[in-house]
Amino acid sequence: MLQLNGTVFMPSVLTLIGIPGLESVQFWIGIPFCAMYITALFGNFLILVIIKSERGLHEPMYLFLAMLGVTDIALSTCILPKLLGIFWFHSAEIYFDACLFQMWLIHTFQCTESGVLLAMALDRYVAICDPLRHAAIFTHKLLTQIGVGVTLRAGVLIALCLILIKCRLKHYRTTVVSHSFCEHMAIVKLAAEDTRINKIYGLFVAFIILGFDIIFITLSYIRIFITVFKLPQKEARLKAFNTCIAHICVFLVFYLLGFFSSFTHRFGFHIPSYIHILLSNLYLLVPPFLNPIVYGVKTKQIRDRVSKIFHLKDAS
Repeated sequence: MLQLNGTVFMPSVLTLIGIPGLESVQFWIGIPFCAMYITALFGNFLILVIIKSERGLHEPMYLFLAMLGVTDIALSTCILPKLLGIFWFHSAEIYFDACLFQMWLIHTFQCTESGVLLAMALDRYVAICDPLRHAAIFTHKLLTQIGVGVTLRAGVLIALCLILIKCRLKHYRTTVVSHSFCEHMAIVKLAAEDTRINKIYGLFVAFIILGFDIIFITLSYIRIFITVFKLPQKEARLKAFNTCIAHICVFLVFYLLGFFSSFTHRFGFHIPSYIHILLSNLYLLVPPFLNPIVYGVKTKQIRDRVSKIFHLKDAS
């Protein structure tokens, strides 16, 4: 590691300090984080097994839910093992390239999840607003194309963030990252060079992916609500609302946490740094933890299948 004029040239190792200001209680913070991670893994794996084993659930809504479960497992696994290593075993060092790879994985799965939520909203829109054409539009071929498309969209755009860091930023003020995982802005802020292009491109990606998805998800649900309110029977309206309520809960949790995390990180200069980091951690951990719970409670087919599984265990 070569030092020039008080800066570090192309560091090989970075140090993640966890949650600045809360180092003394990080061990205890790790306990609920670990519990959330285990719950997320168990819940999402259970939903995947149920969807795979039940042929009646091989429909677009449940297949999108399976995509969401895979994404949630991958997203939480990208952050939790290293996070707990910092909190419990003081394993703070990480190779620079490994840090960039973790950054790419985290942001890729974040953006993939956003794309899956958009696909789920469009699926509900067609199912409620144009039900006769739903089966013809949402074929298994289209579902595969959507899954590949949202993953490639995220992977390619986030890869350019990584390339800009590697190619443009050579000198760093410090190798200490004031964060608990490798996040784009946390790494860019270490640089001793002009980072405007990196910051502008980061905001561009956030708008192109998250902004685009939020706009179309919102428009889809506005159209859904207009259609539902026009239904003549009260029972039909309640049934339509019930199929959407789980999606809306997941949508609000994901985007509200993401909104507060992103804007406090970029513009909340007077907010303590530990608030930034806790919000960032919750943004990555709460959706994978809550999604299987929300869908397990609100989706009758999954709820009935889970009850059947546990009743069989009790009977044996």
